[in-house]
Amino acid sequence: QAQLVESGGGLVQPGGSLRLSCSASGFTLSYFAIGWFRQAPGKKREGVSCISSSNSNIAYANSVKGRFTISRDNAKNTVYLQMNSLEPEDTAVYYCAADPEEFGPPLGCAGDSIIEAGYDYWGAGTQVTVSS
Repeated sequence: QAQLVESGGGLVQPGGSLRLSCSASGFTLSYFAIGWFRQAPGKKREGVSCISSSNSNIAYANSVKGRFTISRDNAKNTVYLQMNSLEPEDTAVYYCAADPEEFGPPLGCAGDSIIEAGYDYWGAGTQVTVSS
């Protein structure tokens, strides 16, 4: 059964760092584009970052550019989101999702766009809280 699991969330002070991990069981992440999304209380889920299967396309939301970095370790079947200079506005549940790239280029990670509809598999999320 294909499953994505996020980990690495927690409570951190403003200005601090966290590294989220997205691990998969039942399928190989290197064949998928991976996106990170977040949803704060009372707000819509938004795309944070994505990386295509070939790593040729990487995108970030404007709100996290220069602070967050997405990467993948195919040997560990894991995708990471390094989050630095965290702000209270980054508080949210963070989800990773996988886009199978069935028709060639990923629908969910195209240019600067992180498109939720392109992702078929979702994790349950991990809470990130930025507070002093």
